[in-house]
Amino acid sequence: MHAAVLENVIMDAIDRRILRELQADGRLTNQELAQRVGLTPSPCLRRVRQLEDDGVIRSYRAVVEPAAVGRGFEVFASVEVRRDRDSVAAFEAQLQSTPDVVEAYRLYGAPGCLLRIAVADSEAYERFWTEKLIALPGVSDVNSQMIMKRIKAPQGVPVD
Repeated sequence: MHAAVLENVIMDAIDRRILRELQADGRLTNQELAQRVGLTPSPCLRRVRQLEDDGVIRSYRAVVEPAAVGRGFEVFASVEVRRDRDSVAAFEAQLQSTPDVVEAYRLYGAPGCLLRIAVADSEAYERFWTEKLIALPGVSDVNSQMIMKRIKAPQGVPVD
């Protein structure tokens, strides 16, 4: 969804309650959601569909425990990429097909990129670092920070 379209979206307090409830539990039935936000089911469903159509609600998904699927070792990697258009484009394109990178952000200033990587263990990260990460197009430097403990997990964005 384009940012220009999202700028024209008008939401009221009920829309924001809908967003809070769905961020807390995306599996709510329409009936449960309607009850929680003080609507009857039909208008609630219309509002949810409008929020989806407007691009406010982008998707629904399950949050998986990384260790349960053999990816309990998480690393933040600060990556410097050569500062030319072709290098940045090639790097970002390659990241799309790199499943060990579960989040990626281009940053203002240094470092140029921040990646969250999920692998099995330290040895798997070393292999990933050696065989894939430093081989990505345009990479000139990598600084790795191992996650000791997740203190606060993503809960969605505040919608107040």
